[in-house]
Amino acid sequence: MVRTAPRQPVPARRADAERNIAAILEAATRLLSADPAASVADIAKAAGVGRVTLYGHFPSREALVDAVLEHAVGLADAVLDDPALDEGPAPEAMAALLRSAWEVLDRHRRLFVAADRIMATERIREHHERPLRRVERLIERGRRDGDFRTDLPLPWLVTTFFSIIHSAAQEREAGRLPAEDVERVLITTMLSLLTSGSPASA
Repeated sequence: MVRTAPRQPVPARRADAERNIAAILEAATRLLSADPAASVADIAKAAGVGRVTLYGHFPSREALVDAVLEHAVGLADAVLDDPALDEGPAPEAMAALLRSAWEVLDRHRRLFVAADRIMATERIREHHERPLRRVERLIERGRRDGDFRTDLPLPWLVTTFFSIIHSAAQEREAGRLPAEDVERVLITTMLSLLTSGSPASA
């Protein structure tokens, strides 16, 4: 009697799981970016999976939002991967960086509202470490070139960038900052902070 080799279902299950995770992250990013109060049931339905399947990958709403935030920040980091940021005057590069960052953040600002509701600020900041390293390099270059101030600690200036751009998202969502004013306000605020007290401004 010829024996057939047993089937190997594990790779198929793994592929199914990866497809489900991708579908859940895509649906959650889309729904939470439209409505920060979107329910887990709505996200599961939009992803084409059951709630049991969703919870199998993300055991809580916080875990799901955490993963979605990481996914969204990864997309933003790819957009900000622009070699031009390492060229030309640092103030012009900072203005360009703010425009690009805001374009991505504005698209997902309600997702950040959802994250603010259930995640610690420090955890949200951790997700931004890679894009913030770009900001740090740019500010450091501006300091070396004499365009940006050197009388304040570099980490503090990076933290201020993070705080200002996310405050802009909150103000935009609350209706206190008109959409057409955001870029101008961001660029004016950040460059005013960075150049105040620098040799160039003096």
